[in-house]
Amino acid sequence: MDELDSALVRLLQSDARLSNRELARRLGIAPSTCLERVRALTRRGVIRGYHADIDPNAIGRGVQALVSVQVRPLNRDVINAFKAAASEMTEVLSVFVLAGGDDFLLHVAVPDLDHLHAFLLDRLSKRREITDFRTSMIFQQMQNRTPEPLPAPGSPQGPAQ
Repeated sequence: MDELDSALVRLLQSDARLSNRELARRLGIAPSTCLERVRALTRRGVIRGYHADIDPNAIGRGVQALVSVQVRPLNRDVINAFKAAASEMTEVLSVFVLAGGDDFLLHVAVPDLDHLHAFLLDRLSKRREITDFRTSMIFQQMQNRTPEPLPAPGSPQGPAQ
């Protein structure tokens, strides 16, 4: 990624609804150049899609938690099956597959503590592959929605080797 690609990504992260013409104007390039750059970023998988940023509180999901999950037996089939099942649960916002003491981390959002309790007891604890889970409540969340591309190691701006 060069500086122009990085600038395009930053602009789209701050407002994905900017038109191609407006992106080009802000970057000082031709609209055709801008369009080709955005298409190339999409082809390369840098831009994975566009979405609306929804406030969970505004849609009745005011209680959020992180649930650490351990599964057994620990093999590819069990991991893939649980990953698929968890990602289909309406309470689950994100599924992270981990290395270390826990196998998964689920980010869940529900209306209230009663719904969280029911989710844990009625949905998770009944799955045979789960051997343990722990829940951490989320009080506040800060999220960096504009990650910058990092310079390569050894470059003048990159971390020292």
